[in-house]
Amino acid sequence: MSTLEYDPKGMPFRRLGPSGLRVPLFSLGGWLTLGGTVVGDPVKDIIATAFEHGINMFDTAEAYASGRSEVEMGRAIRELGIYRPDIVVTTKLFWGVKQGPNASGLSRKHIIEGTQQSLARLQMDYVDVIFAHRCDVNVPMEEIVRAFNYVIEKGWAFYWATSEWSAQRIEEAHHIADKLGLIAPIAEQCHHNMFNRERPEKEYAPLYKNYGLGTTVFSALASGILTGKYNDGIPADSRLANEANGLSDMAKQLSLPEGQEKLRKVRELTKIADELQTTMASLALAWVARNPNTSTVILGASRPEQVLENLKALEVLPKLTNDVLERIEVILDNKPVSLPTYGRPALDAMGRL
Repeated sequence: MSTLEYDPKGMPFRRLGPSGLRVPLFSLGGWLTLGGTVVGDPVKDIIATAFEHGINMFDTAEAYASGRSEVEMGRAIRELGIYRPDIVVTTKLFWGVKQGPNASGLSRKHIIEGTQQSLARLQMDYVDVIFAHRCDVNVPMEEIVRAFNYVIEKGWAFYWATSEWSAQRIEEAHHIADKLGLIAPIAEQCHHNMFNRERPEKEYAPLYKNYGLGTTVFSALASGILTGKYNDGIPADSRLANEANGLSDMAKQLSLPEGQEKLRKVRELTKIADELQTTMASLALAWVARNPNTSTVILGASRPEQVLENLKALEVLPKLTNDVLERIEVILDNKPVSLPTYGRPALDAMGRL
């Protein structure tokens, strides 16, 4: 089998949180597509296109298409002959693929067995990062931290991370890890886009400062709303028109006043995108990527062409001047409010805040 040689093709790399692991600014994820609406050779075509254009990080989860996403992603990587050390593969545990009292969650039992099952579906000896897909409030945090450290000690993963955890829970995991001399989570996979900012930009702010936490962003395009494709209605072949993917409620929300206001903002933002000679989608992706706490932005794609289109966001990054960013803020009008200083004068903006 021939081996595909990796060429970054100018892709910027960032450290994943405080770790030494370098990840591409844009990565590829399997949510809603790979193993679900896209199977077989088209999966291989999408992954090959991503890899050949600098993307060498691939994200999936045990719950994506009930495990089929892991199967399809692993098969495609294997059949393409991609050299395993050239790529970063991440998966996530929580929901499991079967029913049962211990078939989901973050008990030591499910973390260990779930990891083994994910690796079997991927047909890999290890993943680079394993995420806790949600926090399990019914399991002691010490058990969770110890279990993920066991997975790392066994060589089944190099790092662990969280997804959609509250800042308080991530803080608790760090305290437990510090007390026991164990490895703490290095990253948080969070929902971050122009319309969803409070948690990633405000709630997590102390975590960025105290632990160097990095984010692996999903839904940077707000389920397609920030592409502009819904400005004049919902196309019949779009994700929001497909009841099977669980996004039909979002489609209904767009008809409400709040949804209509979002679409109005997208129309205004599109004018800025036009001035920058780019698309609304590329502008939205570049906006999230520009955040220094973003380690990688996870792209979704159902066709190879979508990967190429989304990667045009790299060309937009240098165009996001302070003036452009300020114009975007005026349109969005949703920047999280800073914590109160109770009248104390502001610090020098050029110094460490």
